[in-house]
Amino acid sequence: MSSTELPFVPPANVLPRVGTVRVAEGERLRSVELPGVTLTVRSRPPARAGLPPALYVHGLGGSSQNWSALMALLDDSVDSEALDLPGFGDSPPPDDGNYSVTGHARAVIRYLDASGRGPVHLFGNSLGGAITTRVAAVRPDLVRTLTLVSPALPEIRVQRSAVPTGLLAVPGVALLFTRFTREWTAEQRVRGVTALCYGDPGRVTPEGFRNAVQEMERRLRLPYFWDAMARSARGIVNAYTLGGQQGLWRQAERVLAPTLLVYGGRDQLVGFRMAQKAARAFRDSRLVTLPDAGHVAMMEYPETVALAFRELLEEAGELGAQRARRAGRADAGGDAVDREGTDESMGG
Repeated sequence: MSSTELPFVPPANVLPRVGTVRVAEGERLRSVELPGVTLTVRSRPPARAGLPPALYVHGLGGSSQNWSALMALLDDSVDSEALDLPGFGDSPPPDDGNYSVTGHARAVIRYLDASGRGPVHLFGNSLGGAITTRVAAVRPDLVRTLTLVSPALPEIRVQRSAVPTGLLAVPGVALLFTRFTREWTAEQRVRGVTALCYGDPGRVTPEGFRNAVQEMERRLRLPYFWDAMARSARGIVNAYTLGGQQGLWRQAERVLAPTLLVYGGRDQLVGFRMAQKAARAFRDSRLVTLPDAGHVAMMEYPETVALAFRELLEEAGELGAQRARRAGRADAGGDAVDREGTDESMGG
C-alpha cells in the first residue's frame, strides 16, 4: 500500500494527544521505548511474588484491554503483561511503517529481549495468534507455553463474514470506507464490531459497552487509525500467501511449546472448521471448542479460557513446579524467597 492512499501520518513524536486510555482497577500502564518502536504495556501485579511471566497479544483493531478480564482471573497463576501493538491501543505507529505479521512479531521479540522476562506464557488472539505463532517458531527460547484464541492462520475458503475485513487490505478501500462511514457514530461502530466478534453480543455488559464506545471515540481521533488497520490487514493477507519455511502453517509445525487452542463455534472471522487442522499442526496441542463463543472467547467466556489455561499448566508441569517452589520457600525460610525472586527477575 503506497503512502498516498491514506492521509499523511505525522511522526510519533508530534502526534496529538487525544485522550487517556482506560486502565481498570488493579492495572498499570507504561510506555516502553525500543529500537524503532514505542510500545504501551498494560500489567496486573500477580497475587504473589515468584509467578511465571505471561504476555498477551491482541488482534486486528484490538488493544491490550481485550485481555483485562482474563488477566484478572489468572493473577494467581501468572505475572501478566499485555502489549498494545504498534499503531493500536496507546502505542504510536512503528518508525518504519511496517505492519506485517513479521514486523509485529519483531516488536514482540524486541520487547521480550529488552525486558528479560522470557521465557513467557504467550497468548495471542486473531492477528495476535498469527504473530505469536511466528514468535514461538523462530524464538522457542522465549516461550514456555502458547495459548491461541481464534488464531488468524491461513484458510483456503474464507468465511463470507470475514471478507469485509480482508478488503481493508485492498489499496484505497480503507479511504473509501472512512468516507462512506463518516456519519457513523462511535456507538454504531461498536455495535457492528460486537455483532461481528461476539457469539452472543448480549454478553457485553452495559459498562463494557460504554467503555468500548469511549475507546472508539478516542481511536477515531487518531490520525493513523485507519492506516494501521489497513496495513495490518494487508499484513495478514500477505502472510497467508507465503509458502515454504515462512508459511504460518509450516511455522505452526515448528512450535515446540505446549499449545492451547481455543476456537468458537460462532466465530465469523476464523472458521471453526480450522480447529482440527490446527490441533494436528501444533505438535503438542490441546484443543478447546466453545460452541457458543465468537471470535474473542477470552472476552466472552474468560472463566472458561482461564480454566483451560490452568489445565495446560497442570499438564505441562508448571503448576507442580510452582507448588514445589512454594514448599521450598516454606521449608528454607526467607533465603529461599530471595533466591527465587532473583531467578524470576532474570527470566528463569
